[in-house]
Amino acid sequence: MNQPLLQTVGLKKYYKVKAGELHAVDNINLSIQESQTLGVVGESGCGKTTLGRTILRLVPATSGQILFRGENILEYSGKQMHEMRRNMQIVFQDPYSSINPRMTVYNIIAEPIRSSGTRLEKQNMDKRVRKLMDTVGLASRLIKAYPHELDGGRRQRIGVARALALNPKFIVCDEPVSSLDVSIQAQILNLLMDLQDEYGLTYMFITHDLSVVKHISDNIAVMYLGECVEHGPKDQIFANPLHPYSQALLSAIPVPSLAARSRKPYLIKGEVSSPINPKPGCRFAPRCPHVKPICTQGELELKEVTPNHFVRCTLYGSEKP
Repeated sequence: MNQPLLQTVGLKKYYKVKAGELHAVDNINLSIQESQTLGVVGESGCGKTTLGRTILRLVPATSGQILFRGENILEYSGKQMHEMRRNMQIVFQDPYSSINPRMTVYNIIAEPIRSSGTRLEKQNMDKRVRKLMDTVGLASRLIKAYPHELDGGRRQRIGVARALALNPKFIVCDEPVSSLDVSIQAQILNLLMDLQDEYGLTYMFITHDLSVVKHISDNIAVMYLGECVEHGPKDQIFANPLHPYSQALLSAIPVPSLAARSRKPYLIKGEVSSPINPKPGCRFAPRCPHVKPICTQGELELKEVTPNHFVRCTLYGSEKP
């Protein structure tokens, strides 16, 4: 297998609070191949967004490594990281709060080009901005419009155009469609997939919607309370989810079929444990129907159960089930 475009090794992000340390991201080991999409799923508060922002160094990591084409960017100086920003961008969740309401569409899209130090004459800048608008499906007549004059879908297209302005290789998509109507969601997802095919982009797609992640991802990582509890190819995750938490998430997907009415949902019972100073063992144990004493007796490692399909669970040994 080729060297991944991006890889994390033992990545951790802890926050100091009065009660101790909040483990927002804990010992994450993931890799993303070039021109592929890694979907990161989990319920609110599991650390998905913090993981994405830590990888981009928008928040400082506590420890670990972030390898971009084999180089640990956590060791980069501010000047080196400024150059790396050309290769790593983000599309935020809220398309309104993430853009300056006092700037026109033109200036919002042109801003990252100017901030990078790239000097373009006005005519060339105009061509670049109009090309980006055309790429993401924004009409040129909107070039002098302000964000409050546009709907959510067009605002998010501005966010995508801004992320593309410096021709990046890697983009973190932080729930980019969660605040949009269903019909607009489909348009933005198809746009992202078309851009990936055209420019060879690599995505980390953060979402809580498994239907969305199935549509766009090549591989999926399932997070729970800061840890990755399962990851593998999309088809394997959906056809054969191994971790009880993954099984519960998949059972919650609505099925548009009358025959599915008799299907019993996989209900998760119990309280979510605290991410502050978490106890050793499986963090899902207080809610797991298969919990055993061994689940809380020590740290659990990700095990490769089938090729490229890893799970953090005592139900599976080193041998295939």
